[in-house]
Amino acid sequence: MNEKVILKNKIFLYLTEFLAGMSVMAVELGASRLLAPYFSSSQIVWTIIIGTIMIAMALGNIYGGRSADKNPNPDKLYGRILIAAVWIALIPLVGKYIILGISGLLVFTVNNNFLIWAAFVTCMVIFVYPLFLLGTVTPSLAKYSVDSLEDSGSVVGTLGAFNTIGSIIGTFLPTFVTIPAVGTSITFIIFSGVLMLLAIIYFISCRTGRIKSVVAVLLLIISCIFGSSDSFAFWDSDIAYEGESVYNYLQVKEDDEEVILSTNVLFGVQSVLIKNEGLTGMYYDYAMAAPLMAGMSGKDNCNILILGMGTGTYATQCGRYYDNVICTGVEIDEKITWLSRKYFELPENVQVTTYDGRAYLNAIDDTYDVIMVDAYQDITIPFQMSSVEFFTLVKEHLSPNGVMVVNMNMRGSGEGSINRYLADTISTVFDEVYTVDVSGSTNRQLFASDNADMLNTFYGETALLSSEEPSQRELKELMGYIENSLVCYEAGNCVMTDDKAPVELLGMKVIDELIKDEVQYYKEIYDKEGIKGVMDSL
Repeated sequence: MNEKVILKNKIFLYLTEFLAGMSVMAVELGASRLLAPYFSSSQIVWTIIIGTIMIAMALGNIYGGRSADKNPNPDKLYGRILIAAVWIALIPLVGKYIILGISGLLVFTVNNNFLIWAAFVTCMVIFVYPLFLLGTVTPSLAKYSVDSLEDSGSVVGTLGAFNTIGSIIGTFLPTFVTIPAVGTSITFIIFSGVLMLLAIIYFISCRTGRIKSVVAVLLLIISCIFGSSDSFAFWDSDIAYEGESVYNYLQVKEDDEEVILSTNVLFGVQSVLIKNEGLTGMYYDYAMAAPLMAGMSGKDNCNILILGMGTGTYATQCGRYYDNVICTGVEIDEKITWLSRKYFELPENVQVTTYDGRAYLNAIDDTYDVIMVDAYQDITIPFQMSSVEFFTLVKEHLSPNGVMVVNMNMRGSGEGSINRYLADTISTVFDEVYTVDVSGSTNRQLFASDNADMLNTFYGETALLSSEEPSQRELKELMGYIENSLVCYEAGNCVMTDDKAPVELLGMKVIDELIKDEVQYYKEIYDKEGIKGVMDSL
């Protein structure tokens, strides 16, 4: 088969279009998974990924068309495809280091919208060039495929169809097959290998490009050997488990005292198991005030529903300290539930349903004494669980005098903060709303009920806690602290609805504040001593 035959072999050209479209979408989805552990998987990050990729594809379309007109040689096109394949293959090898390097530089130079800038620059550096090259495929193939004006419409239409079909497969295959099964790194390598094989077949058939093909294969092999790890926190050595699910990056760390789940490399802890069965020192302890506010001692069973179960820390803690609680959990990520049984000792009698929290409420008629809303992670706050309509649905599933407790994991302040919006929204639904800040963290707990006597019930229930057993005494002391720290919330007019809930932008503002506070010390060193001073301080 020679070059002239390849040019006339429309099946091969259509296959090229198909695989290019498939690879573009696979890289786009891989980009979201590569960035999520560092920058979250919020709508903001998705917007940046889609926007930068569209820019790359548009520029590639322009360049590909002009290049094909000037020099209609398919060697150029398949050379670009080969380069794109090599670049994609190297992403698992160097991508994580580039992300951390860019973040480290920007954290000292950007004062506002850090996540936006960091995600944007990262996308530009890592993903724009290979997708620009793949963007040249369609106009180049149109040039090679169209024999005359009479069939130009059908040929271009067929190319578009193959590209679209490839894009569809490239959307579903990574999400439902390769990423859950083998991880993000191997997914990049798989689709890189597909593109590389396509280009090599072309060069072999034309008896050219042998050196380029050999170099490309060697680089792919190097990436397979050294870049196939699914570790995102490569600097940590005490990780018990690291992997991915359809929804999350998952990391479990364990030592002699505790087991911790994180779904984001850079932002905190999502679940914890205290091995000595004491208090966690985190917001879960504060949330245990909710059953007391609901008057649990006067009930045979205090039924608790947890929306955003995680690995079951709240259920485990309530079960350890209270005798009459029955906890039910809802967790959208089935793999997190698996981790809860394997690493976090979640009792088998705690029922967990794999479902979206709001959809679950829509599907059931049961009522609960306490409903905990713990579905907010870093900047990733689901808008559908932040609106008047959602909190009204929660209220409908509370028993008389029932209490909703919401973990707001980013404190914030002022009129424009995410917590102001959440608390104002909740205040339009519930008559009684109280908040307490969790000592030593950025979390704030909000308690809401229509029971005007909620606080007196809480005081009475706290008084009944035993002071004899050390664990109960510790709990009683914490509840006493919460009694003195609860603040009656004064509602404003920052209300979110299903139609308008700008949670990503609001959350990003708080993240900026947290980052400023965390790096201020190092910024001062940087201003005085430069990067060497920062490295010495670390």
